[in-house]
Amino acid sequence: MAERTSGWPTVRPEVVAEVVAGLSARLQKRLDGAAAKLAERPVTRCGDEWRVEVDEETALVLHAPGAVVADAADVRCGCLLAPACVHRAAAVTLCPLAELAEEPEEAAPTEAAPAPSEEPQERREPRESQKPQEAQPEAGPGPVEVAAARHLHRAGCAVLAAGVSGAGAVVQAELLRAAHRARLAGLYRPAAAAVVVVTRVRAARSGAPEHRLADLVAGLRELLDLTTALSTGSGPVAELRGTARQAYGEEGGLRLYGLFTEPVLTATHAGVVSWAVDAGGRLSTVAEVMPHGDAAAAAPQAVGAGNRTVRLGEAPLSHREFSRAGLAVQGATRSAAGRLGAGASVRAVRAAGTAWTAEPVAALWAEPVAAQVARALAAESLPYEGRPAGSDLLFLDVTLLGPAPVGPGGAPRLLARCEGGADGADGADGGLVVGLCTGHEHPGLAFRANLALLATAPGLRLRVIGRLERSDRPELRLLAIGTPPEPSTAPEVPGLPSLAVPADRADRVNLGLERLQTADLRTTDLQTATPTDAVPGFPVGLPSEAPYGPPVHVLGRRVEQAVTTGRHALAPSAATAAADGSLLRAAGLVTAAELLDALRAAAADRRRDVFGRVVPDDHDAFAGSWLAAAGYTEELAAALCAAAWAGEPAMDRHRGEV
Repeated sequence: MAERTSGWPTVRPEVVAEVVAGLSARLQKRLDGAAAKLAERPVTRCGDEWRVEVDEETALVLHAPGAVVADAADVRCGCLLAPACVHRAAAVTLCPLAELAEEPEEAAPTEAAPAPSEEPQERREPRESQKPQEAQPEAGPGPVEVAAARHLHRAGCAVLAAGVSGAGAVVQAELLRAAHRARLAGLYRPAAAAVVVVTRVRAARSGAPEHRLADLVAGLRELLDLTTALSTGSGPVAELRGTARQAYGEEGGLRLYGLFTEPVLTATHAGVVSWAVDAGGRLSTVAEVMPHGDAAAAAPQAVGAGNRTVRLGEAPLSHREFSRAGLAVQGATRSAAGRLGAGASVRAVRAAGTAWTAEPVAALWAEPVAAQVARALAAESLPYEGRPAGSDLLFLDVTLLGPAPVGPGGAPRLLARCEGGADGADGADGGLVVGLCTGHEHPGLAFRANLALLATAPGLRLRVIGRLERSDRPELRLLAIGTPPEPSTAPEVPGLPSLAVPADRADRVNLGLERLQTADLRTTDLQTATPTDAVPGFPVGLPSEAPYGPPVHVLGRRVEQAVTTGRHALAPSAATAAADGSLLRAAGLVTAAELLDALRAAAADRRRDVFGRVVPDDHDAFAGSWLAAAGYTEELAAALCAAAWAGEPAMDRHRGEV
């Protein structure tokens, strides 16, 4: 029986490329308009088939086993132009992109994972080729790889030059076609980066709530960085290629202690990831993430995944329970990124958990704040699949100060004093002041409601886990909170709230999955709690605006403007260009001014024919200038973030340009 749905199935990237490539040039020009019209039509689902009534006489059917369209033949249209019709192309354009499937075990490159011999290692005589030799330099990319990388680079440059506003379905499909070619050539990391870029461009064009311009800029920068390095043969080739699947190493026996669970919500997938720490203090993850075909059901799916059984052995506990309990695992396997394997040989039984204030978990909070921030910033430069688990997480003890505006004309932000941070930061004698943000902005998750309730409890001391938000002010995206250790000094002040969650929550709250109640914040009277300026140790008055810092936003704004509106937008009047350059040079950011001048010059360098028409080019020079400016902005932003967490005054953070 068919049922109405608000979502589309996911589609393999190569299917989109194939279907769009089958259109004539005339129909390709009409594709974006056709997709917009098709998006307004009702979609019904019956089993593995999604059906759309294009008009009274034409029906479009997508066959998607497992909610994934895996072949172009699975998209069928009843119009006279099918299969080369615009309806099929519009449908795959509207479908979210499916994640790239991992290659099977047998397809793994032999040089990356040589097959072990059946004879025991200690009894084998080394062959001539196996005897120790001098280290050989790594071979560069082959001709097929270079050609695929250059194709992908040109497609990425076209997306950048067009901008979000001009990167329609045809431009996206060309990038997906280049990504498919790169994947066939063994360039797995660049291919995945290209798919990410297309997904983020689609989110930007549709105004999806998960769209963040900074993420799109970062995605394009990574793609162009990778393809440039591969095209020129520079950099570590194996790292640039990436791998088709994660490699898991034998870990033997592991004693795991649950730490917290966070929801995962993307345009195509929803679920949870549970974090645990072993006896040696290393973080690991267990995920329960599945595709979703309906955006309206994605958030409930993520929340509901917290109640699903952890896929690790046969231990009968859910992800919520695991965040407060423990596991004893035999035959454990773990990837370099800390993901735990769930193979048939893994055995696990439930064990006792531990408090955040007890070892080995408490050691996470013992690391100095500056060292944690440096570790999180360094992890951003690593490939995602190679980052150690939890490298971007911060473990802090804080005291809530209350909401206050942040930045010139900024919206209110919940502020907290970080214990163990830089003394005297932000002009207060109470330590570093940190802005607390929601872990995810989706209203269907509990983050926003929980942060709003916490904002009503100034003076509340918490032990928190959050993800570093790179900014020129200390900011943290809250993921979980718990009861802090008892202070060794300063007696408790009457009237201040304290965390008092039920016993079954083990003194901690997963902020994305569980809602705080007013009763969880124990105090005599929240409405008449002691004002923060009357409490010993609190700064008098909350900081509303940090001092104006260097105008680094001038270059960053132009980098983002190019991504949003394309190459043509970077040709302002001479007066505007001079003003930007003067502002940067007056602040001592000479390199930034030179990069901005070069970016504008590259954007305006367009050859014309005898009739004055712009001659199309490959946008390589423009992309190179943009990449240099984006890389500089990235490094400077990381330096400013580290300086902010170190408590340096805003006007001094830019001294010594990177």
